[in-house]
Amino acid sequence: MSLKDAISEDTKTAMRSKDAATLGSLRLLSAAIKQKEVDEQTILNDDDVLVVIQKMLKQRQDSIEAFQKANRIDLLEKEQFEVQVLSRYMP
Repeated sequence: MSLKDAISEDTKTAMRSKDAATLGSLRLLSAAIKQKEVDEQTILNDDDVLVVIQKMLKQRQDSIEAFQKANRIDLLEKEQFEVQVLSRYMP
């Protein structure tokens, strides 16, 4: 099963279980993948999807650092959860 298929299946599972937080993170990931496919006018393979995930993880890590400095615990926890969800797809 490709990474895109796994993400799609996990999105469906999150919808069925009404897990809004996971669903939101997976939808962001799916949107980023689709955007890259549209921009490059190609279909991404697993390696390309991993690059997208790595980029999103880097963005989340930068946000976590900024939120720690600003003492924004509410936003910090949200970003940490998204890192946890995205990390599932890393090798």
